[in-house]
Amino acid sequence: MTAAPLPPPAAPLIDPFARAIRYLRVSVTDRCDFRCVYCMSEKMQFLPKKELLTLEELDRLCSAFIRLGVEKLRITGGEPLVRRNIMEFFRAMTRHLDSGALKELTLTTNGSQLGKYAEELYAAGVRRVNVSLDTLDEEKFARVTRWGRLPQVLDGIDAARAAGLQVKINTVALKGFNEDELFTLTEFCAARGMDLTFIEVMPMGDIGNEDRIGQYWNLAELRHTLGTRYSLHDLPDRTGGPARYVRLGETRQRVGFITPMSHNFCESCNRVRVTCTGEIYTCLGQEGHSDLRGPLRESEGDAGLERAIHAAIALKPKGHDFDYDRQEVSGRVSRHMSHTGG
Repeated sequence: MTAAPLPPPAAPLIDPFARAIRYLRVSVTDRCDFRCVYCMSEKMQFLPKKELLTLEELDRLCSAFIRLGVEKLRITGGEPLVRRNIMEFFRAMTRHLDSGALKELTLTTNGSQLGKYAEELYAAGVRRVNVSLDTLDEEKFARVTRWGRLPQVLDGIDAARAAGLQVKINTVALKGFNEDELFTLTEFCAARGMDLTFIEVMPMGDIGNEDRIGQYWNLAELRHTLGTRYSLHDLPDRTGGPARYVRLGETRQRVGFITPMSHNFCESCNRVRVTCTGEIYTCLGQEGHSDLRGPLRESEGDAGLERAIHAAIALKPKGHDFDYDRQEVSGRVSRHMSHTGG
């Protein structure tokens, strides 16, 4: 008997600027148990649950991207760990890690649920998590998150580390808010062997009375201040994201800088984002997007879905237009960060 021929390999995802798409960030929910002032308005109108992709649809979608060459999958939200039964999805993705097709499965979280899920995440193959933490002051933490409790997050970080997860702290640099904690946050991470990445605030969504320009702290200034206490050594390290890293000579820790405003990093962009409703955004800082939910639901097969993914990648722009020059916010996008995924 003649063996059936193997199917042809899936065509890789290459954008119009010859960048291979290897990194997918998927938001599994727009809901969150915090209301961070730079991310959401306090009275958010969340999507009807019927509009969200089911866990089975998220599996099909991510599996299609992995067949097309995606090697790193980051799960985001909202807060991904508030999605009901989300660990079923993580356990399903383990098969792609076991096969070797997926090189890394990671998570971005506010840390509030890590105490509950850290061990299960490790068992599912997650080895690194990014935790958003903008202050170590309990009162300021309550103010910036509106609904969050700092001790719960710190306990979650401890639980993640105890479970064997490598933790990286992501801190949004906020003028007049956490400038005075630059060294405190750095020392906190150094003492626990955690990388620390600072992020410039981005003009995304209506956040009510919050002042975008007033929030903006240029990371060139932050880096200069950091250099008054530590020796900074540039590193070639890349983790698949936009951060550029230095090593502090005195503590040996890595500190990263994500600078969408002051320094455009688009030339090396290898990632796309998919929302919890199946919209694919090929650039965080552009409004353009394509629908993948329709093709996903139109057929039990994935041929149409894969065609839609390729068509979306063909529209990926060269870069974003975020700018705070002249004390005006330009390049603003209307959707909240929680819709696209952090």
